[in-house]
Amino acid sequence: MLDNTEIEKTKNNFSVYPSDDVINIRQFLGVLYERKRLITVVTIIFAVISVLYAITLPNVYKSEALLAPADSNNTNGLSSLANQFGGLASIAGIDIGGQGSSNKVQIAIEVIKSRKFISEFISVHNILPDLMAVKTWNSVSNKVIYDENIYEQSGGKWVRDVVAPFNPEPSMQEAFIVFSDILNVSKDMETGMVKVSIEHISPFIAKRWVDWLVEDINRNMKTRDVIEAKKSTQFLTKQLKVTNIADIKSVLYKLIEEQAKVIMFAEVRDEYVFKTIDPAIVPELKFKPKRALICILGTFLGGVLSVLFVLYQYYIKESDISNEI
Repeated sequence: MLDNTEIEKTKNNFSVYPSDDVINIRQFLGVLYERKRLITVVTIIFAVISVLYAITLPNVYKSEALLAPADSNNTNGLSSLANQFGGLASIAGIDIGGQGSSNKVQIAIEVIKSRKFISEFISVHNILPDLMAVKTWNSVSNKVIYDENIYEQSGGKWVRDVVAPFNPEPSMQEAFIVFSDILNVSKDMETGMVKVSIEHISPFIAKRWVDWLVEDINRNMKTRDVIEAKKSTQFLTKQLKVTNIADIKSVLYKLIEEQAKVIMFAEVRDEYVFKTIDPAIVPELKFKPKRALICILGTFLGGVLSVLFVLYQYYIKESDISNEI
């Protein structure tokens, strides 16, 4: 049996922890209340800075096009020969078994995002200033304003201040990185539809670049297939001249016929890989920045940092007092 003294000690042990928790919470709230002026001032400063920062950010517009895989009628003929003549076709450099519509679409998507295609796109359309030096866009005159510290529009001269190995005129490697950030190409795995979008300060430029991208990728893939088909036809024609076996000649004629279909199909269709379902438009509403969200996050960050600073000072002070004792 416990005597009265032991019972009292047990009661005190059970009650000390809740009371300590209450004291800690009260101390915590008391410290925050005492330094409420500092917390308020810091929070307001962060709120003002976030508002000013959000206001200085230019509007960015997003234009996108919805594309569908174009029907490849010539694919059926090549695929029907795959089982019978796949070996001979592979010798000629003809992949008659794997050039389905979905495969071409996936290749086209990777080509669009490739360094070579983007670099050629920038050079051919001469869009380097609009990509690397645009500061703002005047919606009234529909003109872009360039950053004079980067590009002098009057003389067409790059004047940005950089250190080696960079030059005043941005390289294609730099341009590729920037363009990749504003380009988005995505494929819906269920429907097979492809979306191509561009983000830019000018909605008109964003729309124009999407149109050019669709045109250029169709032309690029068409050119690739035509060159390959012509090379294969030349090889097959040479083989016809050196063989006297009737069955092999029959096979070669069929392969040449299919390559002729590839060339004909490419020549008569502009929408070779992608067919435009919903063309790009000039967006009226901005895509970003989310100014309200920036202001909210900035204010919240200021409040959190000020509270942490006050608590840090308090615990440092308490620690010094404990060490002195």
